[in-house]
Amino acid sequence: MKTIEINTTQNVTIQYELANLRDRGVALFIDLIVLSAFLGLSQILVTLFAPFGSDLYYILNLFFVAPFFVGYALIWEIYFHGQTIGKKAVGIKVVKLNGKLPTLSDYFLRWTFRLIDIYFSVFSMGSILISSSEKSQRLGDILAGTVVIRMKPNMTIKLDDILKIHSVQNYQPIYPEVTRLSEDDMLLVKSMVSRYRTYSNPAHKKALNEMVLKLKEQLMIGEIPKDNIEFLNTLINDYVVLTR
Repeated sequence: MKTIEINTTQNVTIQYELANLRDRGVALFIDLIVLSAFLGLSQILVTLFAPFGSDLYYILNLFFVAPFFVGYALIWEIYFHGQTIGKKAVGIKVVKLNGKLPTLSDYFLRWTFRLIDIYFSVFSMGSILISSSEKSQRLGDILAGTVVIRMKPNMTIKLDDILKIHSVQNYQPIYPEVTRLSEDDMLLVKSMVSRYRTYSNPAHKKALNEMVLKLKEQLMIGEIPKDNIEFLNTLINDYVVLTR
């Protein structure tokens, strides 16, 4: 799985998984279904107000139906912050390489090059570029400086694979309250520890401290070690032992 590291305005580096060709293909397929349903419903509604072949029928189609049908991806990505119905269903989103939301011109540029990436090339141009480019970008993404990321990473790595703890017999848990947390929570804790070790700057230290305080409050733990990394690693170890 391809990933990208994005520096936020708070100087925190966050790693995201990039949406692959399958993710984006499924999202596009869902959007095409939505558009087909919209087109069918709109024609039923239009004919209720104007007989087929009349001037009003063509006016309604030209000024109301056609703009939404053609600009569907552009309209939804602008108003729903980088997501269409298909992208939202799949759990992916368009963002800038610097982590910020794309501007109107960015969205417009991506939408314009859909003609080349998807329609005129019968999906081949976009498919080739997404599969082969370093950041899984189609031409519109490259020119707009955007990428499509997963909102929630695939949990392909389990905690059992991260920590080699063999049994409860050779390890005594210290914080049994940790079982209140989910596996997703613990993977986030593990990710925070890894990020802090890689980028030990003030911003990451602050984020780490805030996580420790939140966990301490959530689990209602009294005294904890002064070393936050030691505390978080102990939580991870305890969770693995107590939930297997």
